Amino acid sequence: MNPEPFLQLDRIIHEKGRLAIMSALAASPELSFTELRDTLEMTDGNLNTHIRILQEGGFISVAKSYQNNRSLTTCSLTKAGRKAFTDYINLLEQIVRQHKA
Repeated sequence: MNPEPFLQLDRIIHEKGRLAIMSALAASPELSFTELRDTLEMTDGNLNTHIRILQEGGFISVAKSYQNNRSLTTCSLTKAGRKAFTDYINLLEQIVRQHKA
């Protein structure tokens, strides 16, 4: 077994909470904090921490605005984030194919 592909997995994306966020955002152009929290069944604090890490990594952008006099936080994948997620999925597929043979 070649361990090299495993070592190439992006450690920021690989954590299950962040992988779930990246997956949700890959399927939608933009999601609100509330939509992410409810869809992924995360606590506010847990989601906030993962969003901050992904934002610091340059994978997602966070926009704050107001809607109906309430603050609205929305997240979306950056161009670099979309590429990183695609690369991550492709690497996982390579690992699966390698181990099926």
